[in-house]
Amino acid sequence: MNILITGGAGFIGSNLVEYWLNTHPDDNVAVLDKLAYGKANIRRLLKHPRLHFERGNAANSTLAMVLLHEQSIDGVIHAAAQSHVDESIWDPIQTAHDNFTAAAVMLEESRRYGALKRFHLVSTDEVFGSLEDQSAFSEQSPYRPNNPYSASKAGADHLTRAYGKTYGLNVSITHCSNNYGPRQYPDKFLPKMICAADAGDPLTIYGDGTQRREWLHVEDHCRAIDAVFRRAEPGSAYCVGGGAEWRNIDLARKLCAIIDELRGREEGETAKQIRFVKDRPGHDARYAMDASKIAADLGWQPDTPFETGLRKTVEWYLARPDWVEKTVRHR
Repeated sequence: MNILITGGAGFIGSNLVEYWLNTHPDDNVAVLDKLAYGKANIRRLLKHPRLHFERGNAANSTLAMVLLHEQSIDGVIHAAAQSHVDESIWDPIQTAHDNFTAAAVMLEESRRYGALKRFHLVSTDEVFGSLEDQSAFSEQSPYRPNNPYSASKAGADHLTRAYGKTYGLNVSITHCSNNYGPRQYPDKFLPKMICAADAGDPLTIYGDGTQRREWLHVEDHCRAIDAVFRRAEPGSAYCVGGGAEWRNIDLARKLCAIIDELRGREEGETAKQIRFVKDRPGHDARYAMDASKIAADLGWQPDTPFETGLRKTVEWYLARPDWVEKTVRHR
């Protein structure tokens, strides 16, 4: 097939592009990305014979239509998004444009194109809000977004479903828990903590750090997207989680212990850098995912043990200070 991956130079997107090229040797991959964070994640793939790269915004309807036709696209995986909650609070209008309008454009151009076999939307657990009396979110959980980021993603979810119902477009959605792994930008929790800890800078934790998140390695997420994209029934939605739930403060301390070991520091030295700051507005207390449906329907399970994946992630960042510096400078 010929696959279009929007946001393919981002964290999840670049890992998905690499995974797809390695896993499906008969497929061609087109990437559309506006390069908000630069080319660092995609540069080494740009000369791949089965990759076509196009710089641009997924909200550009003309560009989207040209790409669909010129690359004879069979399927779209829409991963492009502004995914930083803090940034969505600072600039909700741009976030709505990046997350809702871009999805609307890609859906409409896919409908007009008329030859698409599948449109897949990469969504998030945050559309369900904060866990209250449930043990975990499921595909039946109500939508209760609490910040502009999750609200804009929820809107894209609803519109995707509507295009399936109204126009018969073959759509699917995955709701993932917090991803981690290589090439995640240093404005997100794990890489931000790793880079600050290594540099001796303050490790800022919102509130008292008791917010709980479930973590999913990005490679496991790529396999889940692949399974849903290729084998799920039209209109399907799946929750995808890694099964590793941690309080923010406990995870920060664990990172500090790993860095103490890798950098030859005294035990407990890095944890002294932890600082608590005023909590973020609309900060959800807990996310966790029930991934039993995707396991039962498609046989997907996370493969990466959290302890192994976390340590490899820390090692990846510590070994690449130039990547971190270039990414931060570009941003």
